[in-house]
Amino acid sequence: MRTPSSLTQHLTSIYRIILGLLISCHGASTLFGVFGGAVGTGKTVSPFTWPGGAAALIQFVCGLAIMLGLATRPAAVLLSGSMAYAYFTVHQKHALLPIQNGGEPAALFAWGFLMIAFLGSGPWSLDALVARLRDRAPAASSVQAATSEA
Repeated sequence: MRTPSSLTQHLTSIYRIILGLLISCHGASTLFGVFGGAVGTGKTVSPFTWPGGAAALIQFVCGLAIMLGLATRPAAVLLSGSMAYAYFTVHQKHALLPIQNGGEPAALFAWGFLMIAFLGSGPWSLDALVARLRDRAPAASSVQAATSEA
């Protein structure tokens, strides 16, 4: 069964929004202590603490950007790299496979954000809105120029 292109684009937007929301909540829990705090401890981590605080700040800010569809590709690349770094520095040393080392969320996020970096933000995004406005701007200015010349 072939999926219509427009349906695929809308599903891309939904996927991006959900993944952005999930990672921004993860960052918010670490930074602000909401949703149970840092990894369910109830504690917060300063954004200036390396690497956990910096990672939480990236997760929160880039997650919101991805959820809104603003600068989606750069934010997704940064988050994908951040999640890969987390996987290899925190989880990999405990066991080889993600199922054994507790790194499944980090691995899934890393690959999910890499996919968003390649697919883009989809039609329901601020990136798409900016592109539509940019495409309309030259047409409007050429109409104004033509009417002023007449």
